[in-house]
Amino acid sequence: MEVSVLTGAALDAALDDVAALRIRVFRDWPYIYDGSLDYERRYLESYRLSGDAVVVGAFDGTRLVGAATGTPLEDHAEDFAVPFAATGLALEDVFYCAESVLLPEYRGQGLGHAFFDAREAHARKLGRAYSAFCSVIREGNHPLKPAGYRPLDGFWHKRGYRPMPGVIADFRWTDLGETAETVKQLQFWGCAL
Repeated sequence: MEVSVLTGAALDAALDDVAALRIRVFRDWPYIYDGSLDYERRYLESYRLSGDAVVVGAFDGTRLVGAATGTPLEDHAEDFAVPFAATGLALEDVFYCAESVLLPEYRGQGLGHAFFDAREAHARKLGRAYSAFCSVIREGNHPLKPAGYRPLDGFWHKRGYRPMPGVIADFRWTDLGETAETVKQLQFWGCAL
């Protein structure tokens, strides 16, 4: 298994595979996201164009089996400025670890740590003092929640991340089996770097 930061031609070559991974992995709980390749391509374009963003890929041979993205939080100011206002943190001090997607058969092999290590190292190079990400808030009795689901809270706690009280963002997407987007709430977790 190889984990590498994707830039330039390697990033361009991997973007469709990252998009397909996001669609596949985010179909699972708690996202239950009904994504489209067109939306994913538009979303990921910002990572290709930003000089301060990072995309990390996990490869089994030449096959992309996982990816993680990150970018300065001010790149998401339109979405996150209001939720962050009460924290006292400047957006320019925070690096946003946007998502990690990994095929189920590759989980539990240390790739999640490798993703966070690479993004946090990138954030420190940019002079960021804080790292943050979002987790999806779903009701515990949701009909699509699988039996035996185990949240990642323990993993995140081990890495030093804690939920940021009251720092909740609203996003819209279409859930599986639905025909229209609805508002979802995302809880921010943060960690000093």
